[in-house]
Amino acid sequence: MHSRTIKRPLSELTQLIARGSSPVYVEEGGLLVVNQRCIRDHHLSLADARRTDAVKKTVPSDRLLRRYDILVNSTGVGTLGRVAQVLNLEEPTTLDSHVTIVRPDPSRISPRFLGFALRNSQSAIEGLAEGSTGQTELARTRLAALQLSVPPPEHQTAIGDLLGSLDDKIQLNRRMKNTIEATIRAIFRSWFINFDPMRRERHGHGSGLPHSLRSLFGDYVSDSVCGRTPKDWPIAQFADHVEIDRGLSYNGRGLSESGQPLHNLNSIYEGGGYKYEGIKYYRGDFQRRHLLTPGSVIVANTEQGHERLLIGYAALVPESFGPTGIFSHHLYRLRLKKSSPITPQFLVYLLNSGPMHEVVSRYANGTTVNMLPSEALQLPVFALPPEPLIQEFDQLARRMAGRQEQLMAESRTLTTLLNMLMPRLLSGEIVFDRKCDGLPADISRLT
Repeated sequence: MHSRTIKRPLSELTQLIARGSSPVYVEEGGLLVVNQRCIRDHHLSLADARRTDAVKKTVPSDRLLRRYDILVNSTGVGTLGRVAQVLNLEEPTTLDSHVTIVRPDPSRISPRFLGFALRNSQSAIEGLAEGSTGQTELARTRLAALQLSVPPPEHQTAIGDLLGSLDDKIQLNRRMKNTIEATIRAIFRSWFINFDPMRRERHGHGSGLPHSLRSLFGDYVSDSVCGRTPKDWPIAQFADHVEIDRGLSYNGRGLSESGQPLHNLNSIYEGGGYKYEGIKYYRGDFQRRHLLTPGSVIVANTEQGHERLLIGYAALVPESFGPTGIFSHHLYRLRLKKSSPITPQFLVYLLNSGPMHEVVSRYANGTTVNMLPSEALQLPVFALPPEPLIQEFDQLARRMAGRQEQLMAESRTLTTLLNMLMPRLLSGEIVFDRKCDGLPADISRLT
């Protein structure tokens, strides 16, 4: 530890430590509101943010988020203690009463350093909780008294910059991955939902495709049980193309830090796509039918509540977790029949398209837990494109998916490095400042 490192309470390093206030929610307009769901994996995501009527209930100016504010989830088992730092905001934003704002005082602490210091202290913050199960709360006074190791300013800045550069690259990779995913979805929607190449030509514009592909759309659409579809595309039923398997009903005692990768309900994002951070590992018993390989199609068949944010959505198992894995009973695996011209890539994007998900998810039923019967993936129908067009999309999607895998692999390496360096830099085990040409020469032994 650096000889000048001292312990100081959080209250001495901040301008503000305070909860947000209860919003008056509105569907449109108003002020953006951060809630506990927005703070995951040490980062702030506004995808789950809602809006409050700031006219009916005024938001104090100090509760408007600023760059480098640190947000701490402050209620509930499993959510309390999560930390994220505000780095970019596109519009005025506040927070609700379940989140605490910690505003660094830049005259006393490097803001980026403090963000990582609190992130590294998540376990300690969780230990400050008070109350019974389900009613746990983080008191502002207890958080304010949290003791942190504070090195000299030059070391704070160097540590914040180093860890920040790693974290920024991880987030850039995530945004690039999401952009690629959005591009694939847009191409699928354009070709197989909106039939844009045909529509553009009918409006006097070029289709944007080679003639060999453009001709596969035909010249006009006609009414069908699937709505307006290309006249020459036959209507197909899922049951003629896929077979369905349900996953392993596993014993929690078999969960482990290693073993067979267990793809589970948390392996699929709301809205579809594979969620890498949701993987589990299993050392218990399973049957051969529970094994799957990279490229397998999995579909969520369970969801708490009835919002249909997850149930019925699909993902492709990536190569990252090895040649085999198993899947849980909260998932279906869809296997394509040998006679089917469709591909796993096409199947996943079809299931994740808005119109098809609306159809499939409406088969879900249940009280507290919504369940998807296998009929939901057998009875629906769709317009079947010509095989060359499916193959063209498949090749394009697989190339782009390969780039997504590369980005995620790089991010995992960077995350491992970040998680290794962060506690050691913050504790002073590794002393690093701008005078260094880089990390210590013997850094390899620390990994």
